[in-house]
Amino acid sequence: MFRTDFPSSLQALPVAGGGLYYAEAFLPPAEADDCLAALRREVPWKQSEIRLYGRTVREPRLGCWMGDAGAVYRYSGTVFRPEPWIAPVLGVKQAVEAATGQVFNSVLLNLYRDGRDAMGWHSDDEPELGPAPVIASVSLGGVRRFLLRERRAGARSSGIALAHGSLLVMAGDLQQRYRHSVPRTAKPVAARVNLTFRRILG
Repeated sequence: MFRTDFPSSLQALPVAGGGLYYAEAFLPPAEADDCLAALRREVPWKQSEIRLYGRTVREPRLGCWMGDAGAVYRYSGTVFRPEPWIAPVLGVKQAVEAATGQVFNSVLLNLYRDGRDAMGWHSDDEPELGPAPVIASVSLGGVRRFLLRERRAGARSSGIALAHGSLLVMAGDLQQRYRHSVPRTAKPVAARVNLTFRRILG
């Protein structure tokens, strides 16, 4: 169960239906710097191909699926088999689990090399995640906008700038009610690594 006695740094954001929490300074600056450098150096980054509107396209970012041996993930027609855990990721995982009261068995790492790399509108609602998944997202490096929009015609999006070392948690029915994205930007922005911890159900 998602904990309700959050650390004081993890605050609920005003979203209809609830289920969104944020800590701007989850990791201390020096720890966040070290972690970013280690992840850029040690993660086996690659550019995956997915099916989109009947076409096979390359994702506009680099990524890596990591986790327990059985945590297989299917997304947009592609099957992702996890790379083994590495020490820097396990360290972040332990901190996130302590903050959320969850146990995660996998993480999707994304590397946004510059403002041209992005994530389109989607929900993390794959069957392997269950009906009300808890997704814990740690951001490192360049600050990017995270946008959220209800799944209804004419809905407007709202956004938050995800700081270096921050933690954003999506829980409850957020994936059923909303879509989210990280849009492109023409502004100069440093490279960003994002870790979204999940639990794949057996």
